[in-house]
Amino acid sequence: MNIRVILLIGVLVFTTPLFARDKTDVLVMKNGDRMTCQIKGLDAGVLYVSFDYIDGTASVEWSKVARLESNELFIVKTEDGSVYTGRLNTAETAVGRPVQIKIVEIPQAEAPGKEVVFDSPQIVSIVETSDKFWRRFNGELSFGVIYSKGNDSTQYTLGSQTVYVRERWSAQADLNSNLSSSTGTSASTRNSLDLGAKHLLPWNKYFYAGLGNFLQSSAQGITLQTTAGGGLGRYLKDTNRSTISLLGGLSWQSTNYHPSLVPVNTQNLMAAVISADISAFRFNKTNLNVIATLFPALSEPGRFRVNTNATYYVKLFSKLSWNVSFYDNWDSRPPPGFSGSDYGTSSGLSWTFGLK
Repeated sequence: MNIRVILLIGVLVFTTPLFARDKTDVLVMKNGDRMTCQIKGLDAGVLYVSFDYIDGTASVEWSKVARLESNELFIVKTEDGSVYTGRLNTAETAVGRPVQIKIVEIPQAEAPGKEVVFDSPQIVSIVETSDKFWRRFNGELSFGVIYSKGNDSTQYTLGSQTVYVRERWSAQADLNSNLSSSTGTSASTRNSLDLGAKHLLPWNKYFYAGLGNFLQSSAQGITLQTTAGGGLGRYLKDTNRSTISLLGGLSWQSTNYHPSLVPVNTQNLMAAVISADISAFRFNKTNLNVIATLFPALSEPGRFRVNTNATYYVKLFSKLSWNVSFYDNWDSRPPPGFSGSDYGTSSGLSWTFGLK
C-alpha cells in the first residue's frame, strides 16, 4: 500500500474524538474543595477531569484527592496486577489512614456485583470505559518541523498513537513518519507502523502479547520490513509513578530491499524477541517512555536486530505537550552494500485526545 495512503488513514483513524457525556461526577480535595466534573481517568499519578465552565482537561494530583464518586463505568488497575470494572466511590476511612477507593463492580449474569476497596496509592490507573465503542479510545497526535538556512535543510515528523482499553486486554497502534531533505542530496524517509495487543493472564502481573511492525527506511535501503510475533511478559514494576515490563517470545521478519547493483532477494528470518518497556512520570510535568527490542536471529545464528524508541514529554498546557524523540534501527549483518543502521532525533508538539 502506498505510504501516503497509510499516513492518511493513520491521521483520520487515530485522531477520532470521543463523545462527551454529562459532567455529574463528584470530586472532593483534601483541602475541602468540592467540584462537580467529569472524571476521565488516572494515569501516571495524575487524575484527569473536565468541567462545564473550564475549557479543556484539568490535571489533579492524585495524592491530594479525598473523595470521588461516579456512576459511570471505569477500568481500574492496581499495583498487584488486579483489574476491575465498575463504578467509583470512596469508602469511610479512619483518621490518619490513606484514602480508600471503593469499586462497585457491575453484576454479571452468573454472579452478582461485588465491592472491593483499595488504598488510593495502590491504584495505578483508572480508564473510563463505556458500552459505546468510540468512547473507549485514548491517544495523541504529534507534529514537528525543523529548518536550517545554512544548508537549506528541512525535517518533518508526524506521529500518532491510539489505545483501546478493556478490562483485561488492550490494543495499541503507533504511526511515526520522518522526512529529511537538504540541497544537493536525496530526501531521506522513514515510516513505521507498530501494532500491539496485550492480555492479562490469571496470574497477576503476567501477560501475553502480540506485536506487528511495518517499516520503510531509505537510509537502510528497506522498501518494506514486516515483523510479526508474540510472547509472554511480566510487569516488574507497575505504580502510578513508573512502569517497567519485560517480554520474551518469537517473531518472523521479512525484508525487501531497494534494487541495487547486486540483486538482493527477500530476506526471511525467524528470531527470538526480547523487549523492555520503561516509563517514568512526574506529576503533570514530564513523562519518559523507552522501548528497546532485541531480535536475535534463530534461522541465521550470529545475526541480530535492535529497535529502540525513546520519547520525553514536557507538558505545556491543557492537551498540548512538547516532545523530543530518539529512534534507532540496527542490523548486525545487512546485505552487502546496504547500511546496517538508521537513527535520528526529532522534536515537536503533541496533542492528546481521550483520557487527557
